[in-house]
Amino acid sequence: MRKLFRRMIDTTKDEQFMHLIEKVEVIVSKVLSLFMVLVILVAIWDLGVFLLRELFTAPYGKFNSILFKVFGLFLNILIALEILENITAYLRKHVVQVELVIVTSLIAVARKIIILDLEKVSGIDIIGLGIAILALSISYLIIRFSNSRN
Repeated sequence: MRKLFRRMIDTTKDEQFMHLIEKVEVIVSKVLSLFMVLVILVAIWDLGVFLLRELFTAPYGKFNSILFKVFGLFLNILIALEILENITAYLRKHVVQVELVIVTSLIAVARKIIILDLEKVSGIDIIGLGIAILALSISYLIIRFSNSRN
């Protein structure tokens, strides 16, 4: 009887500890969400300042180089929004959604390729980015296929 009582007390302590951990996870996720919103707002401000400063004052012929920087800034904001979506999805379901993480990673690699300066990058770097996109794409297809079967 005594063993059973101790086991029940230990189980209660474990449950209380796990409940405390869950509360901490929720608080951390909420703080991260707020910080990510702040990052997104600052990034939008930075994009606006950049657009006003660079696009309208750029000398003729420099628009193409500025355009790649603008695309990079837009994709930075999109990546930040995806990260915010990952955090809020975690807050809703308390599960990291791997599909969202892979999509965010694909956007990040695509951003890297879009702003890539081919004169400054070696062939091995381009091959590495290609392998990363292939691996992420295959992972995404596997997860989509497995989710559609369930």
